[in-house]
Amino acid sequence: MSTLLQTIEKETGANPSVAIIWMHGLGADANDFVPMVHELDLRGLPAIRFIFPNADTMPVTINNGYVMRAWYDIVASDLGRQEDEAGLRASQAKVEALIEREKARGIPAGRIILAGFSQGCAMTLQTGMRLQEKLAGLMCLSGYVPIAAKAAAEHTAASLATPIFMVHGRMDPVIPLARAEQSRDLLQQLGYSVEWHDYPMQHSLCQEEVDHISAWLKNVLA
Repeated sequence: MSTLLQTIEKETGANPSVAIIWMHGLGADANDFVPMVHELDLRGLPAIRFIFPNADTMPVTINNGYVMRAWYDIVASDLGRQEDEAGLRASQAKVEALIEREKARGIPAGRIILAGFSQGCAMTLQTGMRLQEKLAGLMCLSGYVPIAAKAAAEHTAASLATPIFMVHGRMDPVIPLARAEQSRDLLQQLGYSVEWHDYPMQHSLCQEEVDHISAWLKNVLA
């Protein structure tokens, strides 16, 4: 059993009954989305344990082999080419271990949300589509379905009941909008329920998106 990923945890109240595991993007770290806990409107929701894991460090090919936190290697700017399947699957196992820890701490799968930005979004979909149980939701920010052909073959029937929230910037220069739209269409063709929004932004977040996240959380956690 590999060691659990390092995490930062923030709880919005005593005895949380919901867990949100929120994964950062390439080259960022666990601190990246901690401020979001205070940006979201969580009024009326039960106590939530936010878990922000650190990806391991690795040399990233597209960044001249520079060692940084990454969930998997990026070989080419065309994200669909030469995908790091081994890296994706290794990180998937580590995310699954975090889910198992929350279940062991008393939060059932149906009250766990996987969330992520960019590479973290790819990991949310990589993991969530293959789980043998329904989660409370998948929150997918500015990302895409990795190894899409295999995702279609490997997704589980149980995961089809997990609601997906997917958002993207229309001027995103890192992950083109078209790539995200292809992922959305694939998910819908497979039978997932996808709430989709796009915004006049680049590879980032905006206030309208934060408002939509807050509303979606209230919807899936009601």
